[in-house]
Amino acid sequence: MENQLPHQTPEEMAAYLGAIFKTAIDAIFTINERGIVESMNPAAEKLFGYDVSEVLGNNISMLMSTPDRQNHDAYLNRFLETREPRIIGIGREVVGVRKDGSKMPLRLAVSETMLNGRRFFTGILHDLSGMKLAQAEISKLNEDLERQNDRLEQKVTQRTEELSDVVNRLLSVNQQLHREVEERKAAETALRKTEKDLLKALEKEKQLNELKSRFVSMASHEFRTPLSTVLSSADLAEAYTGGEEQHQAKRSKHLLRIKTAVGTLTSILNDFLSLSKLEEDKVKSQAEAFLLKNFCEEVEDEMHGMLKPGQNIQHEYENCEETVHLDKKILKNIIYNLVSNASKYSAAGKPIFCRFRVADHMLHIEVEDQGIGIPEEDQPHMFERFFRANNVENIQGTGLGLNIVKRYLGLLGGDISFKSNPGQGTVFMVNIPLNQSKAK
Repeated sequence: MENQLPHQTPEEMAAYLGAIFKTAIDAIFTINERGIVESMNPAAEKLFGYDVSEVLGNNISMLMSTPDRQNHDAYLNRFLETREPRIIGIGREVVGVRKDGSKMPLRLAVSETMLNGRRFFTGILHDLSGMKLAQAEISKLNEDLERQNDRLEQKVTQRTEELSDVVNRLLSVNQQLHREVEERKAAETALRKTEKDLLKALEKEKQLNELKSRFVSMASHEFRTPLSTVLSSADLAEAYTGGEEQHQAKRSKHLLRIKTAVGTLTSILNDFLSLSKLEEDKVKSQAEAFLLKNFCEEVEDEMHGMLKPGQNIQHEYENCEETVHLDKKILKNIIYNLVSNASKYSAAGKPIFCRFRVADHMLHIEVEDQGIGIPEEDQPHMFERFFRANNVENIQGTGLGLNIVKRYLGLLGGDISFKSNPGQGTVFMVNIPLNQSKAK
């Protein structure tokens, strides 16, 4: 047969087996019936840190830990008397002791051999330190994941409570809008004296109804989608309770979906809370001195995390090295909203241009994208509450961002305008007076 080894002399066979013994990566020992070590390979020397001369002729128990060291001879004698295998021919995990006294987990396999009427035993030891370390790492990862799950559950609970509070406030606003509609109807009856007054009242009623419809539609849609994601992903994540790697990957996937959905809800809630504070006149401009360019660079660094894959912000500065007096928080919210819109309505991979220029005691900001643009018929309404253009129905949003930006600019004495071509992009232009010294 082709697979048969060629005939070998006893000397050649001995050399062949000796080469295997010397090059094996696992530790190999042979002992006699009294447990005395008769041979050990180089891998055994490396594993235990002993020179072969230090081990040969000694009892193999010198390499064992308590209680195996004390009981080894009894184990061997019991096997020779009863032939009942406990380790020999079966194998098990043991703890070995190196020359320096350190311990290590090992997998031991022992076989019995008869040669020329003499019985001896061969032991093969495999170091399990790496496997035990990996098991400990996996256990630690599982514990970390459980802690992350607990923190996430706490955050979801907190956000749910905040959402409940905001929904209650929204219901109050809705009731207020309803009362306003009723008041407009009563005013319409009182103003029937002239056709001009009647037309004005009808137009106002139409606007209020449209605003109410936009709000109800937007709130229903924008809350339903992320909440459904949170609930479904939480159920799926709970189902993967095992510690296997594939379950961890699936659980991480659903936890990421929950985090993203909670982030979306947080963004929506922030828009509602900002609008509420502005309408209640709770936001005041508080000017402070700061270096404009350093501030802009810090804000832009924070905004990179909200960009789509492949998107980047290209910055341009002109005369921005001076110290200015402005409300940093309001200015940051203005820039954040404009860049967020540019990213949201642009495709992945498209750049966003941010230009900052100081001239004639004014700060001029331009945020330009290469996105979907704004339909011409929708452009007159872009700064109205809850208004969203016809070409963004499939993109999440509240329709409040630009309205909030315009209100913030009013607090700073600034203004905003834009240019847009559908399918080619939009550029928003902001002008703000510098060196403001008092709250507005």
